[in-house]
Amino acid sequence: MTNAKRLPAEFDPQRAVWLGWPHNPNDWPGKFAAVKWAFVEMIRLLSRSQTVRLFVVSDGRRAEAVRMLMDSGADMSHVEFVPMDLDRNWTRDILPFFVRTSNAPATPLTAVRFAFNGWGKYPNHRKDLAAAPVVAGHLGLAVEEPTIAGRHVVLEGGAVDGNGRGDLLATQECLLDQTTQVRNPGLRRADYEAVFAAHLGVENTIWLGRGIAGDDTHGHVDDFCRFVGPDTVVLCREDNPSDVNHRVLAENRERLFGARLASGAHLTVIDLPMPAPLVYKGVRLPASYANFYIGNHVVLVPTFNDPGDRKALSIVADCFPSRAVHGVHAVELAWGFGAVHCLTHEEPTGEG
Repeated sequence: MTNAKRLPAEFDPQRAVWLGWPHNPNDWPGKFAAVKWAFVEMIRLLSRSQTVRLFVVSDGRRAEAVRMLMDSGADMSHVEFVPMDLDRNWTRDILPFFVRTSNAPATPLTAVRFAFNGWGKYPNHRKDLAAAPVVAGHLGLAVEEPTIAGRHVVLEGGAVDGNGRGDLLATQECLLDQTTQVRNPGLRRADYEAVFAAHLGVENTIWLGRGIAGDDTHGHVDDFCRFVGPDTVVLCREDNPSDVNHRVLAENRERLFGARLASGAHLTVIDLPMPAPLVYKGVRLPASYANFYIGNHVVLVPTFNDPGDRKALSIVADCFPSRAVHGVHAVELAWGFGAVHCLTHEEPTGEG
């Protein structure tokens, strides 16, 4: 890359990972108690090998987290509590993008803070909107706020996925739809690409079509397609032709096979199975093995008590031979319309 800026990949070295301790029962009605233990398992596994920065909204929630994490055997020396009142816990979407600036080695990371409008759907998002500057202040980072025509650009972390080498995945459904869950009224493909280039150091955006069924975000790419290396992605595949995801994912596969990277190379596309449809109270949930988190030494993959769990874990393990791959039970998490990746956000070292 020739750009002085670079958005590191998730598989690049990390200084820490950010999560928020669950506090809003309305995100998981009827399953809130079970969800806490899924958080505990994620933090326990991550804390073995890297720092976990954990938002807590109150002293009471902090005490609860400490008790449960200690009971689980988490390495509390690697857990740092950060007081912050939030609407929800989806740190993937509300924290800043950490961008490396190669011509500023003394402070290599900049916090690029996009606006957040509750996924164009939920009005109670003002506390979450304030999270990015709090994180930047906590880390002592300069803040950059992308704008177009004087308007702060909206972008969630789960809406894009990068390889750290100038390429970015995004979907037309999430970013370009002007009628459903609109993020930036009037913004076109070229406008986004200009913002990505100027603020994230992206040279090449690969536009996919639609996301999977049940996705409350209206098309986040991290629910079905992820970079696992500089020139390799995993893409979910639905083999049942009667399932709504079958055609959507097949069409995205066609787009990937026709795509080129910034380097001019073709992508390697690895198939990742889909679990059987997960339905709760008549609602289709966005269950997907692609919503995994890549830590420094571990990869956490959502599992669903499904026959496909073992195959998915094996495929992800082949993608990351130097990392330990762990399944995290995510049936209850999915009732909040997200999973492991949605609830985590890497803080890179800025090195790669």
